Amino acid sequence: MITNTTRIPMLDPADEVAEHWEALQAAFAAVLRSGAYVMGPQVHAFEREVADLLGVRHAIGVNSGTDALVIALESLGIGPGDEVITTPMTFFATAEAIGRLGATPVFVDVEPDTANISAEAAAAAITPRTRALLPVHLYGQSADMHALSALAENHGLALVEDVAQALGGAHADRPLGAIGDAGALSFFPSKNLGGYGDGGMVVTNNDAAAERARMLRVHGAKRKYHNEILGYNSRLDELQAALLRVKLPHLARQNARRREAAQRYDRLLAGVEGVSPLAVRAEAFHVYHQYTVRVANRARERVQTRLAEAGIATMIYYPVPVHCLPLYAAERPCLPTAERLSAEVLSLPIWPGIAEPTQVRIVQALVDALE
Repeated sequence: MITNTTRIPMLDPADEVAEHWEALQAAFAAVLRSGAYVMGPQVHAFEREVADLLGVRHAIGVNSGTDALVIALESLGIGPGDEVITTPMTFFATAEAIGRLGATPVFVDVEPDTANISAEAAAAAITPRTRALLPVHLYGQSADMHALSALAENHGLALVEDVAQALGGAHADRPLGAIGDAGALSFFPSKNLGGYGDGGMVVTNNDAAAERARMLRVHGAKRKYHNEILGYNSRLDELQAALLRVKLPHLARQNARRREAAQRYDRLLAGVEGVSPLAVRAEAFHVYHQYTVRVANRARERVQTRLAEAGIATMIYYPVPVHCLPLYAAERPCLPTAERLSAEVLSLPIWPGIAEPTQVRIVQALVDALE
C-alpha cells in the first residue's frame, strides 16, 4: 500500500499478486506435480487462449519478446540484404531483431503528438530493398495501422507489429497483433500481461509463417531429431504459461483500470503549464503500458531529479532514440522529431491498482518541480 510518505515506484505489482495468490500457487504446484515442464499442456492451452483473444489462427509461444520479433520476421522470409522500416522511439530489441537476421533497420521519424512511427515518413523511405514495415505500438497506443496497412499492401511489404507494450489494445476495433502479417508479444514482468520471468509469443493468420515459426523455436524441426533448418532454442516456459493463464482472463479489467488511471492523470494535469500528455489517436484503444508526458523548456532532467528527491520514480522511454546509438552512427539519419521527443518525454508511475491519492501526490510533486 502506498502512503503519503512511502516512495512511489513506476510499477507496484503487489496488489495483483495478492489478488491472484492462491490461483498462482495452485497453477505453480500443478505444473511441478505434472512432470511436464517444457512445451506441455499449459503452453498449448495458453496459445489457444491468446489466439482466441486476438482472433488469430496461430499463437506460438517463445522465450521472450525479442525472440518473438526475430522469429516473426524470419518466418516471413526477412533476411540478409533486406531493409525493414521501423521507428527509433523503441527499445533496442526492435532494431536488434532486424539486424540479427542480416537485414538493415531503416529508421524513420515519428509523429510529434503520439511519438509513434510516421506513416508518411515510412512511405518516403521505401526503396527496392524494402521488405517489411515494423511499427511499434508505443506506450500502449496503436500506430496508424490504416495508413501502414495500405502502405504495406500497395508495395507488397510484410507488416509485423511490435505489440510488446500494447496487448489488449486495438485500432479501429481490431486487436493489435491481428492486423499485420504477424505480431510479436512480450510477457516481461512489467508488461500489461506480465509473467514472472521472460516470455513472448508470435501471433499470425499466415499458416506458412506459423509453421515456420513453430520450427524455428525448436531448432528448426517439425519432429524431434529431424531438423530441417537452422533454428533457435526458444520455447515459452511451461511454468510461465501456467501463471500467465491465471492472469489472462483479467487482462481486459486490468487494462480498463489503467485507462481510468490515465483519465485521472489527464484531469489532474489539465491546465498545468510546462507539461503536456501525449495525444491519443481517435481510432486507438490505448491500454497505457506507460502514461507519458512531454516536459517543455528543456526542464525534463531537472523535473525528474526533483521528483526522485520527492520519492517518486519516473522513467524515460527512451533517452536515446535507437538511430543515435553508436551502432548506427555511421548512417545516422536526421530525425528531428524523435530526437526532440527523446529529450522531452517522461513516463509517470502507472499500474492497474494505482490509487487516486497517489496520483494527486505525483502531480503535485510534478507541479512543484516545474516551478
